[in-house]
Amino acid sequence: MNIIFEHNDFIIVEKPADMNFHDEGELEQGFFNQVKKQGKFDDLFPVHRLDKMTSGLMIFAKNLATTQQFQTLFEQHKVEKYYLAISDKKPKKKQGLIKGDMEKSRRGMWKLLRTQVNPAVTQFLSYSLSDGQRLYLLKPHSGKTHQLRVALSSIGSPILGDPLYATQDAYQEQRGYLHAYALSFTLHGQKYQYLLCPSLGEKYLSESCQQQLSAIKAPWSLAWPNIS
Repeated sequence: MNIIFEHNDFIIVEKPADMNFHDEGELEQGFFNQVKKQGKFDDLFPVHRLDKMTSGLMIFAKNLATTQQFQTLFEQHKVEKYYLAISDKKPKKKQGLIKGDMEKSRRGMWKLLRTQVNPAVTQFLSYSLSDGQRLYLLKPHSGKTHQLRVALSSIGSPILGDPLYATQDAYQEQRGYLHAYALSFTLHGQKYQYLLCPSLGEKYLSESCQQQLSAIKAPWSLAWPNIS
C-alpha cells in the first residue's frame, strides 16, 4: 500500500492494477479493506471507485463530514480527474470529445449511444508511441460505469489489456493499460493537486511512453478540446 498524501481529513492512495475495490469472497481482501487494515485507520470512507483493472490515485475520507463534502464536489464535477490509457489501434480521431448515453450490453459490457439524454462526457488528447501504439490522456466529466473503456472502444481504440473491450490478442497483456494519473480539487479553500505516473506495465515504462509523459505538462494546464 502506497499512501501518496495524508491529511487530517483524507488520504490519497495508489491503487494497484488488477485488484478489486471490494472483497472477493472470504479469501481475497479488496483494496478498501487492505488500506484500512494496513493503515490502521479506525474510520475510512470511500468517495469514488476505480475498476479492478485500473491503477492509480484514489481518495479516502477519514470522517463522515469530509465524505459528504467530497460527495458534493464529485456531484458538482469539481474534482478534476485525469487518466492515462494505451491502445494499439489507430483512433478515428486523435483528440476531441466523446459524448453519448450509455446502456448495458452483453457479458457485463456497456455501449455508447448516439442519444444525449444523460450522457457520459470525456475529453481526450492522444500522443504517438512506438510500435504503432498510442497514449491517451483522458478527462472524464461524468462518472459512468466503464466510461473511459467504452469511450476509447467507441473510437476504434480499445484499451490494451482490457478483458471486456479489447481483442483477444490485445487483452493478453501484463495488465489493463488504464491508470488514474492526476487529481485536482479544492477543499476548505485549499487547492490540492496530485500526479502519479504508472509504476507497472512494460508499455507504460517503455522509453517512448516515458518521453511523452516527460513532455506533457501538468494535465490541468493543457488546452483541452471544447466540451460543448
